[in-house]
Amino acid sequence: MREEFVDPTTRDEGDAHVDSALRPRRLSDFVGQSELKNHLSIVLGAARQRNEAADHVLLAGPPGLGKTTMAGIVANEMGARFHVTSGPALERAGDLAAILTKLEERDVLFIDEVHRLSRVVEEILYPAMEDFQIDIVVGKGPAASSIRLTLPRFTLIGATTRTGMITGPLRDRFGLVARLEFYEVDELRHIIVRAAGILGVEIDDKAAAEIASRSRGTPRIANRLLRRVRDFAQVRADGDITRSVTDEALRTFGVDRLGLFTHGDAGCLHPSRAHPA
Repeated sequence: MREEFVDPTTRDEGDAHVDSALRPRRLSDFVGQSELKNHLSIVLGAARQRNEAADHVLLAGPPGLGKTTMAGIVANEMGARFHVTSGPALERAGDLAAILTKLEERDVLFIDEVHRLSRVVEEILYPAMEDFQIDIVVGKGPAASSIRLTLPRFTLIGATTRTGMITGPLRDRFGLVARLEFYEVDELRHIIVRAAGILGVEIDDKAAAEIASRSRGTPRIANRLLRRVRDFAQVRADGDITRSVTDEALRTFGVDRLGLFTHGDAGCLHPSRAHPA
């Protein structure tokens, strides 16, 4: 018997669209991560009272726990524009400079996989985070000159699954460093019930708890399993998600009690064939 993990790192276009619809927009709607929410409520509340940008935030933790969602919440709570990029996308210093120079006061810039920034790009980021300035080289060769640009005061939120790969100088420039933890089953149950309401499907508590127990502590997996159970309920049942419908649906898709696949053909849930997330 071949067992494979439901992989929270992979998403197709349809999944990404639904994931966006299911994301909470406010701290009060975010389930779990109580310590992080408490810290952010203080940091963001103070920044709003002072009418200034919030401090830079580093969010660490395994995939699928809500780092991107939390970054979006910070922007919403601050009434700020939200810009999204990733470490691998910023190949050259100019890539980062182009983004930074378009920011407005109090904007939130989210860099996913921030541990994958190249050294040259990271060094551009240091003065941008600390002094809200960057130096841009104009021209080439002996005629080249450096121009210092002043940036609006913005908030950088970095996300990483590899805390150990974050350099000391970069980590030290974040005012708040937090690690997202895996979720309790009851927290996932609440997330599933909320998501079912957004998707317009009826689900009972026992069914929600069963999906939660197979989600490996990860909301992204919980939402993905919920969508497959919803599909099954629509086609093979009366559309409502009960415990018996949930058991039959997950058995059909080959998901066991641990959130592992019990057969090889599991493409509908994007398994990782290499290692668990």
